[in-house]
Amino acid sequence: MQPFTNIRALIIDMDGVLWHGTEPIPGLSAFFQALHELQIRFILATNNASLTPEQYVAKLARMGITVEESQILTSGTATALYLSEHENPAETRVFVVGEDGATQPLIDRGFTLTGLYEVNNNGDSAKKGADIVVCGKDETLTWAKLATATMNIRAGAKFIGTNADVTLPTERGITHGNGAILAALEAATGVTPVIIGKPEPIIYRQALALLGFEPDETVAIGDRLETDILGAVRTGIRSIMVLTGVSTEADLKDADYQPTWVMPDIRAVTQALLG
Repeated sequence: MQPFTNIRALIIDMDGVLWHGTEPIPGLSAFFQALHELQIRFILATNNASLTPEQYVAKLARMGITVEESQILTSGTATALYLSEHENPAETRVFVVGEDGATQPLIDRGFTLTGLYEVNNNGDSAKKGADIVVCGKDETLTWAKLATATMNIRAGAKFIGTNADVTLPTERGITHGNGAILAALEAATGVTPVIIGKPEPIIYRQALALLGFEPDETVAIGDRLETDILGAVRTGIRSIMVLTGVSTEADLKDADYQPTWVMPDIRAVTQALLG
């Protein structure tokens, strides 16, 4: 096992690491207190695009944790940043399957959002369709949203997924994630989405830029082997897999990549950081 040293910054997942739904995982306050005492900088980087950074700040506050919006990077904000670097927001129309966490970052960067059944070549010249379809976790998902996304993609819109997690750990158990919605749209269109969130390195590289530390000074913490840990491996940073979320120690046996460390929960991470 590698020594637990030279850790100046952390990129921390939230669902399954810090909480299950609305229930904080034991040791949450002590973990953040240790980060403060040790002056370890952190970014909370989540594949979940349903909430805005402001909403995540409020959620953590309800659990007794104070963080700044600048310390939160969601796959929704990462998607908006990525698209703004590749498209001209003032000339780009986007249809979103998602909630505030997916729509607001796009609005903030100047993109125009389209509505239901606004599709190119649908016979209504008064309505212009989307140039891009963005799909994120959506608890308000409807037939109309899926239909509009499908028709826009089939009409040539680029297909972007904020993340591809097929499941999501909640206080009620593991349920379907955004990857399940992407699978439905891919089946209906034959188009594979471009993924912004983990395990693609995009969101981790954005987090590193925000932190201002080198990869060898940074560690990622996550609960999901195929996203959090694989993303860290692809980015060239060390990782901790905690066993309070989706992946188990049994999953490691068949994987051709591994986390640097495996720990039961954030209480164990706190103990290791404090030495």
